[in-house]
Amino acid sequence: MKSQRLILLLSAFMTDLFKQYITSKIAVSDDEFNQIIDLFTHRKLRKKQYFLQEGDISNKIAFVLKGCLRLYRVDHKGNEHVVQFAFENWWLTDRESAMTLKPSIYNIDAIEDAELLVASIADMDHLRLKVPAFGDMMQQLQARNFVAIQKRINAALSYTAEEKYTELLHLQPEIIRRVPLNMVASYLGISRETLSRIRNKSM
Repeated sequence: MKSQRLILLLSAFMTDLFKQYITSKIAVSDDEFNQIIDLFTHRKLRKKQYFLQEGDISNKIAFVLKGCLRLYRVDHKGNEHVVQFAFENWWLTDRESAMTLKPSIYNIDAIEDAELLVASIADMDHLRLKVPAFGDMMQQLQARNFVAIQKRINAALSYTAEEKYTELLHLQPEIIRRVPLNMVASYLGISRETLSRIRNKSM
């Protein structure tokens, strides 16, 4: 009985966190929020545990309640190329695989112990129609993500290693604080040695 009460308390706490996030973005009634939360399941990932593996079709999306995930690809030489990190209150999936229904070329795993709310892509699509405000919110988040991707491409093509690090430190300091150095270097597209030199120089 005690463990059941604890599970219920944890579930209520996670629901409250998610509700705070949703209501900070859009106005929803209690009934609309219940429609939203009913589509999600609570999932825990241990550090290094996969949410998605290369070759699988991405048919779910994760909302990060706690911890950090990364989306990355491994090339034919075994080198990892990090595309995105997702911390608390971030969403993460492989959008290309989800849209095309083709096997993913990416992996998603936890770089910290993580707690997620997980929903199927199909349910999310239905939810956009049932709760229009939620659909508008997700569309705005996708638009912001598109802008962020454009900025990353521009930085990759035209910034020096120092400029990449400086911009990351300014825009996403959470990455610098919480992510291992080799993953930060991969995300920036520079060597770990170069990143170490830049960090030491800036201290």
